[in-house]
Amino acid sequence: MIADKCGVFGITGTRNAAVLTYLGLYALQHRGQESCGIATGDKSIIHAKSGMGKVDEVFTSIYKLKDLKGRRAIGHNRYSTTGSSSSANIQPLVINYKNGQLALGHNGNLTNYDYLRDKMESSGSIFSTTSDTEVILHLIARSRRNRIEEALAEALRKVKGAYSLTLLSGENLVAARDPAGVRPLALGKLRKSWVVASETCAFDIIGAKYIRDIEPGEILVLNGSGPQSYKLLPEKKHAFCIFEYIYFSRPDSMIFGSNVDKVRRRLGRQLAREHPVDADIIISVPDSSNTAALGYSEETGIPFEIALIRNHYVGRTFIQPEQKIRDLDVKIKFNPIRGVLKNKRVVVVDDSIVRGTTSRKLVKMLREAGAKEVHMRISSPPIKFPCFYGIDMPTKKELIGSNLSVKAIEKRLGVDSLGYLSLQGLLSLPALPEAGFCHACFSGKYTIKVDRQNLA
Repeated sequence: MIADKCGVFGITGTRNAAVLTYLGLYALQHRGQESCGIATGDKSIIHAKSGMGKVDEVFTSIYKLKDLKGRRAIGHNRYSTTGSSSSANIQPLVINYKNGQLALGHNGNLTNYDYLRDKMESSGSIFSTTSDTEVILHLIARSRRNRIEEALAEALRKVKGAYSLTLLSGENLVAARDPAGVRPLALGKLRKSWVVASETCAFDIIGAKYIRDIEPGEILVLNGSGPQSYKLLPEKKHAFCIFEYIYFSRPDSMIFGSNVDKVRRRLGRQLAREHPVDADIIISVPDSSNTAALGYSEETGIPFEIALIRNHYVGRTFIQPEQKIRDLDVKIKFNPIRGVLKNKRVVVVDDSIVRGTTSRKLVKMLREAGAKEVHMRISSPPIKFPCFYGIDMPTKKELIGSNLSVKAIEKRLGVDSLGYLSLQGLLSLPALPEAGFCHACFSGKYTIKVDRQNLA
């Protein structure tokens, strides 16, 4: 399984800032379930609350938000990529420094984090977390610039990697996106209030209107004077994360200028053109592959059926590996509808295969439920390389696509046939915006430099 990254949200100019941020984080819950937090700006004072767990677990009632006063707020859902899973790393991170208080939420990953941290520690800096986000705060605090956009730009010129940021500083809500634009970040408006979020689905839940994406390399300052845009970072070739379309983002979101649902349907159509098969039904592995499966069905004319019921209430299971209860993790998450599957030739559409263990168990479950044939179709190319830009992905040696041929994976999974979408087919889709994409997890072509030792 590939773990989600993080989600950020920010709003300014409303007395309900904390409540609206809670709702925004609720819509972005799929981007991180490990921890969450909200920070609000009340004039020059920042109030913050956070905790381990999902949004409704941390903020169990509206009364949990009553102390978060102020007309500006930022929120963060976390899944750790750099830094351990602990309460110290929950965001937004809040600091006191020479210009007052500062709160920061970060979606992405800094590839030169270790170098920067070692350098700062050797010169006397003290870190209170293991999160790469704290490096950005230290760099801002060290800056001699008084204007937040200038101090932030000075800090960001020293970091490498992917970042979409929200900050609270003084009377300002600040949003920033790395020059390659790896991670999404959008701007919206709710009456007289301005909103920023990782995905536009967070606008929908509060009734905000999508205005545009924060541009790669842009620093946007939002206050009573309205949006003030600054291009203070060096330009780079765009490298939008293609996996946002394939798996991470909600289908009802606009990402990188295109509707996710529309892109996924075209992925399914292209997959059907590249890998047709005679079958009775098409099914998806819910939920992220639902629309790709619909596209495959539309292209082939083979009916789409719901054959797997997903349990959306699965938390951390008590089952431990040493108990050796085979397949129970998949059975907790999915349950087959036997009447749909019995004696059918089934095409299973999924968005990706990582280690292959879950897919193998799923195929076994489908056969036990009566499927006569099981053909697997994947709406992305084989994942062969790890990600260093904010996705919690296994090492290269753990990725089945890096170590086995498609034919060998087919045999390992126990399917009658296996077909992946080609990289050429993926990148040629007309639904994609005319911009560069990062596809390093498929091709090994890293657009932002990473340490070679990490590629093993």
